[in-house]
Amino acid sequence: MQKYLKATNIVDYQTKEVHTLAMSLAKGCESDTQIAKNCFEYVRDHINHSGDHKDEITTLKASDVLKYKTGWCYAKSILLAGLLRANGIPTGFCYQRLSCSEYKKDIYCLHGLNAIWLKEFGWYRVDARGNKEGVNAQFNPPFEQLAFEIGEHEFDLPEVLAEPLDEVLFALETYDTYAKMIENFPDVKEI
Repeated sequence: MQKYLKATNIVDYQTKEVHTLAMSLAKGCESDTQIAKNCFEYVRDHINHSGDHKDEITTLKASDVLKYKTGWCYAKSILLAGLLRANGIPTGFCYQRLSCSEYKKDIYCLHGLNAIWLKEFGWYRVDARGNKEGVNAQFNPPFEQLAFEIGEHEFDLPEVLAEPLDEVLFALETYDTYAKMIENFPDVKEI
């Protein structure tokens, strides 16, 4: 599980701001599940989804997502991983391949979410992208309530990864505006 607890240049929970927030979200909690719920709800509800808000910045590092209060689903999953790992809760990265037609007709892209190791339940997937009309992601283990149900030509990537996919990191590092990102969403064609 150690690889799911590591601080990295991207999951930079060692920074003062991320670490301080992580500790404040855990204050008074009696279980990992309570801490995980607090961290999940903070990222879901207090960090803008860049696509929903058409924010003209692309964040990558957990500390930047927190600083600018915005991120694509991929970046929000990085902040959530940082908050949880800072609290000693193993957290990985998961992806789905979904239709991204709300941004551009007839395209598919990766969607980023997290898997959290909860002592009571094992790996539990959550999606902190942010709720809106038609999207109602919740934290209610052992039941998963992700942002999107898998439809035709869509699929879950099966692995729980310790680090974000290279395709995702490349997109976040390269496409720094809303317009550039929607033209270049990361994608994989098959599992």
